[in-house]
Amino acid sequence: MKVHTAQRLTSNLAEINITPLVDVMLVLLIIFMVTAPMMQSGISVKLPSAESRNNPSQEGLVLTLTKDRYIYMNDQIVNLYFLESRLKDFFFNREKKVVFLKADKSLTYGYIIEVMDIIKIAGVDTVGMIVEPKPRQ
Repeated sequence: MKVHTAQRLTSNLAEINITPLVDVMLVLLIIFMVTAPMMQSGISVKLPSAESRNNPSQEGLVLTLTKDRYIYMNDQIVNLYFLESRLKDFFFNREKKVVFLKADKSLTYGYIIEVMDIIKIAGVDTVGMIVEPKPRQ
């Protein structure tokens, strides 16, 4: 009788149905495919608006200043005290040195000037400001 029970167990294990597992995996794959683009948001900055419409060229570097006073060089966070050396490293052996500032409108004028001063000390030739265009009436 024991031998018969052992054979019955092995035959049951060989017939495991994996269809529910595949269904669950497909549902999870669809959920991640839908939610992944929503999780890849950029750096949140409320830009001031202006009449002029200017877009940064592909040649310049974009520095983003958030309302919490974090500085992002493209998409990497940089400490204010290391900004000068990072800019010098970035523009090493480049002829055209252009930086575009993308600063939150709630930042104080003094902080923006402090960052611009560091940019100029690093040897950057041109500093531009990125703004949001005013809505047309």
